[in-house]
Amino acid sequence: MKELKQGFSDNFLWGGATAANQIEGAYLEGGKGLSTSDFAAYKDPYAQGKVNNFKFDVSSAELNKYKENPDAFDFPKRRGIDFYHRYEEDIALFAEMGFKVFRLSISWARIFPTGLEDKPNEEGLAFYDKVFDECAKYGIEPLVTMSHYEMPITLTEKYNGWMSRELVPLFEKYARAILERYKNKVKYWITFNEMNMNLNSLYTGAGILEDLVDHKLQAAYQASHHQFVASALTVKAAKEIIPDVQIGCMINQIEAYAKTTKPEDQLQAVKSIQLNMFYPDVQARGEYPTYMVKYFADNQIKLDIKEQDEQILKEGTVDFVAISYYMSHVAEAREDAAELAGTFDSPIKNEHLELSQWDWPIDPMGLRISLIKLYDRYQKPLFVCENGLGARDTLTQDGKIHDDYRIDYLKKHIEQMKEAVKEGVDLMGYTPWGCIDLISCGTSQMTKRYGLIYVDQDDLGNGTLNRYRKDSFFWYKNVIASNGEDL
Repeated sequence: MKELKQGFSDNFLWGGATAANQIEGAYLEGGKGLSTSDFAAYKDPYAQGKVNNFKFDVSSAELNKYKENPDAFDFPKRRGIDFYHRYEEDIALFAEMGFKVFRLSISWARIFPTGLEDKPNEEGLAFYDKVFDECAKYGIEPLVTMSHYEMPITLTEKYNGWMSRELVPLFEKYARAILERYKNKVKYWITFNEMNMNLNSLYTGAGILEDLVDHKLQAAYQASHHQFVASALTVKAAKEIIPDVQIGCMINQIEAYAKTTKPEDQLQAVKSIQLNMFYPDVQARGEYPTYMVKYFADNQIKLDIKEQDEQILKEGTVDFVAISYYMSHVAEAREDAAELAGTFDSPIKNEHLELSQWDWPIDPMGLRISLIKLYDRYQKPLFVCENGLGARDTLTQDGKIHDDYRIDYLKKHIEQMKEAVKEGVDLMGYTPWGCIDLISCGTSQMTKRYGLIYVDQDDLGNGTLNRYRKDSFFWYKNVIASNGEDL
């Protein structure tokens, strides 16, 4: 019998998480091409009183309008927080906190500006060389996401993104280029960020212009299938290129609770969880689960699956399962239950949970429940690579940010992770989102801050970009130094 674990392992990977499109800026420097995220125009998130919308959808008409007259719009992800020029300063701050790992993504459009080139862009490759070398200087392991909500916009215009099978070899070419280039610098990889978010925003997750498809669900799952194949081919390539590689998949994990003890509500919770687990089921087990056969039939979904795909999926299973975790959901058997299942933001709120300033339920125990269920299901190492609190922070005149609310949030989630570890979960690491203030994914604003480091920039790009350590910075530094024992 195995011994009871008392806490996190000695090699636990503490760190923080970001994404290229939300921090880098320099959107046309170093030979970079335009990406889908470069067309996420700022829209006042308070205009209609709704501040928690997740997606940045773009129609074909909007894309044409943005390209014809870009100066008439504000695209915050084009400026990010200028990590492209300030990476040394930022990584030094991460090192000061004691990071063991830094989760970041590579911009596909920095390596292949249109996605169609035969050879990668050397300037783009060289930039990430410098970033990884800077991490190595402090003993920080990079955890690299290959595709994090962005891709060359040319692939959207030419193929309507991942709707087309043509993207599979193009992605494999990109993946092999970065695996070969960084094989001696990066051991930990994730293929696609939160692939299940295809169900929420086709443009965000798959570069698809929704107005050009007839059946949204059909498009979401066909795009997901193409990504599954591309991911499996990438896993296989990674194992050929890097002997000690650890390569994983990732979902946005949303635990679902039944609203009542009614069997109908309980069944709806099971169905909601299945739609979430479908993605790691394919990537960790190497095949489509049987429960999706009925789901596809019920929703008139017919996937174009090539004869060789089943073998590709079997041969390309991941080493670990990574999750982002922000909230849990409530499932109820009601008329719109099928529409709500698998979505990011649900109108059904849990009366037992408090809400964040953006109306997201705060549920630390839901993280523990999720980790136990995931580990029971896959028996593979897990990685919590996103978790955090979006909140409005105030910079005082003496350059302080007192964010006790963030410390409280992170503390309670780490406590529940620790309990999951005691219960036998093999947990690799924890990288809260985002370790430094960055452009919000869904609303493209700066006001919704997650960082342990404050960046002086407002929603419209005004500010010095100076970095300030928040109270949570010093708290997390102590957490890491004590390996999670001193919270």
